[in-house]
Amino acid sequence: MTASSPPASSPLAPFGVAATDVLGLDRPIHCDVLVIGAGPAGQKAAIQSVKSGRTTVLLEQETTVGGACVHRGTIPSKTLRESAVQLARLHRHEATSNVEPRRDREVASLMTSLDRVVTAHVGYMGRQVDRNHVVRYCGRARFVSERLIELQSVTGQRSRFTADTIIIATGSRPRTPAEIPIDHENILDSDSILSMLYLPRSLTVLGGGVIASEYASIFASLGVRVTMIDRAPRPLVFMDHELVGKFVGAFEAADGRYLGRQSIERVEFDGVSEVSTHLRGGETIVADKMLVALGRVANIDELNLAAAGLAPTDRGVLAVDDNCRTAVPHIYAVGDVIGAPSLAATAMEQGRRAARHAQGKSPGHSPEMIPIGIYTIPEMASVGLGEEEGIRRFGSILSGRARFDEVARGQISGITDGLLKLITDPLGKRLLGVHIVGDGATELVHVGQMALVAGMEVDAFVENIFNFPTLAEAYRVAALDIIEKRPA
Repeated sequence: MTASSPPASSPLAPFGVAATDVLGLDRPIHCDVLVIGAGPAGQKAAIQSVKSGRTTVLLEQETTVGGACVHRGTIPSKTLRESAVQLARLHRHEATSNVEPRRDREVASLMTSLDRVVTAHVGYMGRQVDRNHVVRYCGRARFVSERLIELQSVTGQRSRFTADTIIIATGSRPRTPAEIPIDHENILDSDSILSMLYLPRSLTVLGGGVIASEYASIFASLGVRVTMIDRAPRPLVFMDHELVGKFVGAFEAADGRYLGRQSIERVEFDGVSEVSTHLRGGETIVADKMLVALGRVANIDELNLAAAGLAPTDRGVLAVDDNCRTAVPHIYAVGDVIGAPSLAATAMEQGRRAARHAQGKSPGHSPEMIPIGIYTIPEMASVGLGEEEGIRRFGSILSGRARFDEVARGQISGITDGLLKLITDPLGKRLLGVHIVGDGATELVHVGQMALVAGMEVDAFVENIFNFPTLAEAYRVAALDIIEKRPA
């Protein structure tokens, strides 16, 4: 029996019905592709495999699809962010209205739509998986050999699977440094931060990555006094420095503080109401609460990777090539288990890329065409090459800038601190990259993404008309800036 032809009495789909030993441990279920993990990367890999005619099984330890992205990460944090943005927008446009966040405001009151959003998204993704005839099992998976996987249900019953291709997409969890006493009440991680009952008066955020920067800016916008502490000289070191500069400026304008190049000596909770962070330089930061966002750890400990001939790197992730293939040719790894940037969109593309490569098909466009979206306040987005990489590859570049206060929509909407930057080759013709900071950045970047995919020259932004007034007009302004700088 194959995974595509289960008997009516078998435990195949829906989720929540555990795989049992009804099918027998002596006769493993065989499929073309076996995907472990039902987050964004696993879903995309599974659906891509099915669309190519491959029998596909999806294993997930949770009873629903979506992974941490939906239930503890992307969706919850963006729901809180939307409330913060709306409050800030109201305050900006109606200075006399009483829209300042109360210090004792319940965090849950700022996320009233969360359950609806999560339910809708999980329902949609589940229907998409089922509509594409992906066979789903629930339980914990582990390797028995490089081609044999064992699944254990919550009741302890076991089933085994073999596959021609195996794709690991088990995601990650917050890293919890042993020296920091995380109690999930006063000292929290990114999974527990939204369990706070009330907005604190002050918050210390350890870390300068995506999660740290997003939550720091959200809480600062909600009126919380936030201090970010990290070893790096600036947050989000992988992003364009001008974009990050705009973000830091907005963060500081909201009474936030970034302390870079810092080492932490110890963290203490006084047992009553304050968390103290002692820095090696002698300064002590005191706050009501602390968020520890010092990276994430790949969920690979329980997979018994040694049985498959795999081992994590020194950073605790799985090493893969450009097509997400591990050292074992038929095993691929995608999403957070292979490390940065640990973004949902990137994970989905990795899942698609791995599935296509496993089928002997071209993965398509370069990973450089995948946009990066950072949901800070203001948000940031980029696609293609940055200035440094452009210079490394082409010797020099031209860059054109458009400030949002130069377009009518920016003035109308009060979005005047945004910036759109285009990167081109030295002749100012070939578009290499797009970098945006400001409200709407994660939407606007897709215009640049499509231009890059289509191989359009920068003149296309001048020769074609955008709706007026829109922020998209910034593309035309930035393109004109490049044209003026072209060599004679």
